[in-house]
Amino acid sequence: MELDELTLNTIRKHKDGVFQSELWKEMEIDSRKCSRIVTKLITDNLVIRESAVSNGARTYLLKSVDDTKASYDDLLAGDVFSPCAGCRDACQPELCDKLSDWILHLVNLEDES
Repeated sequence: MELDELTLNTIRKHKDGVFQSELWKEMEIDSRKCSRIVTKLITDNLVIRESAVSNGARTYLLKSVDDTKASYDDLLAGDVFSPCAGCRDACQPELCDKLSDWILHLVNLEDES
C-alpha cells in the first residue's frame, strides 16, 4: 500500500478529524513528508484542512472528505443553513444575532416534531 493511501486511511479512522501535528507522529514519518502527502490529498479532494490549535500550538485539523459529507446535515435547521459556516465576522457567538436566530429556528423545528 502506498504512503498516500496509508495516510488517507489513517485520517479516515479518526472520525472527528486528526491534527496534522499528531498525524505525522502516528504515521512515524517526518513533518515535511506528511505535509507534502496532505497537500496532495487536499489537491485530490480527498481531505479537507481547517486551521486549529492543539496544546496551545497552531496546527491543522484534517478530515476525510467522505466523513464531512454527512456532517453538513448538522448545519441545517430545516432549510436554513448555519450562519457560522463560512462566517468571517469576528463576533462572540453568544452575542451574534444571526446565530441566535438560527438556533431559535432549530428550537422551533424541534417543538414542531
